[in-house]
Amino acid sequence: MMRAAVIFGGLALALGAPAGLVAQKEYVLATGRPVLLELAPRDPRSLMQGDYMVLDYAISREQQQQDPGQPRDGHLVLRLDEQGVGRFVRLDTPETPLAPGEFKLRYRVRQGRVRLGAESFFFQEGHAGRYEQARYGELRVAGSGASVLVGLRDEQREPMGRDAR
Repeated sequence: MMRAAVIFGGLALALGAPAGLVAQKEYVLATGRPVLLELAPRDPRSLMQGDYMVLDYAISREQQQQDPGQPRDGHLVLRLDEQGVGRFVRLDTPETPLAPGEFKLRYRVRQGRVRLGAESFFFQEGHAGRYEQARYGELRVAGSGASVLVGLRDEQREPMGRDAR
């Protein structure tokens, strides 16, 4: 009896944790604010994972150069410009409330790089040419600062890839 409870409890935990993570990402996709971030694509190939693009956001590079002593985890405060591109305003601090039009984006400093979470874009093998001209990453950003990468955009901020027509 006890053994069955432990097995079912472990099974519930093993299935519940990933389901919770998926639900969290779906919530960000459904309710998050659309934000474009300038990017500079890097290595577009991985032998183990197939074709993909490592995304290096301009805002990450700026933060890395500005303050190497910033906290390892925190939030950047951004504001959208007239084209919907997120621009850095300041680091978030508890004593400074968000001004109208500002929002938070979570970051983490790992291995000396400022990471925003959505740093890889995977695509079908052989379709690298479709994404070579990518200039923006399109994210959905929740009020908490959590983000999900939803696609890439070209220089005119038009969607790229399969959905682009």
